[in-house]
Amino acid sequence: MNTRAQHLEAFGRLLDIMDDLREKCPWDRKQTFESLRHLTIEETYELADAILDNDVEEIKKETGDLLLHMVFYAKLGSELSPEEGGYDIADALHAICDKLVERHPHIYGDVKADDEETVKANWEKLKLKEGKKSVLEGVPRSLPSLVKAYRVQDKVRGVGFDWDNAGQVWDKVQEELGELREELDAAQPDEGRVADEFGDVMFALINYARFVEVNPDEALERTTRRFMGRFQHLEEAVRADGKDLADMSLAEMDVYWERAKVALRS
Repeated sequence: MNTRAQHLEAFGRLLDIMDDLREKCPWDRKQTFESLRHLTIEETYELADAILDNDVEEIKKETGDLLLHMVFYAKLGSELSPEEGGYDIADALHAICDKLVERHPHIYGDVKADDEETVKANWEKLKLKEGKKSVLEGVPRSLPSLVKAYRVQDKVRGVGFDWDNAGQVWDKVQEELGELREELDAAQPDEGRVADEFGDVMFALINYARFVEVNPDEALERTTRRFMGRFQHLEEAVRADGKDLADMSLAEMDVYWERAKVALRS
């Protein structure tokens, strides 16, 4: 592994390259906070894919890509005037260092915290003391809905707003399923009510996932990938037999589906 001096040298090299690109490259000169935003989101998802694939080499590459974006934002910040809130990479780094020290009084102060839940609870309480009006202020509006629901539930848990046990949450799941079924069975189901009840079911299931220590986003991603793999295997097998999916019945496709499940499981 590299030494701390080598870490600093590599980071300095990236800063120097960023300076060169911003000055000399037409594409880099053109970029703004807004133009980089969607690219940063894309890079974050690419890192997420690498993590799900357990591809350490790709995780390394994507980590570098995201570091480049962070350095780019700092470079853009350094070009702003003080009146515009200008900052540089050192300001950003000191800001996160200061926050980490302040949010970890059990490490840098005299607060005792022997477990993860106490640490998270202290974190949320400290955020409120810093002037935040709600523990939910830190949840990004643009998060995907499933991830947002999980984060909201986790954050309110940090201040004690949570169920006592998994059994209670499972009962809630059953209750919400019953309400959805009741709305669907109505003489004239209301589309808005059906959507609301369906959302309640999903929210309750995400809550239950927390209690059984399953990340619902990762679980759904694995299931979706598994489905895609099986379906693509089905498509290949159908083509190999000289058939066309469009001409097949569901029963015929199901035969290939079961074969795909067996093949990919083995």
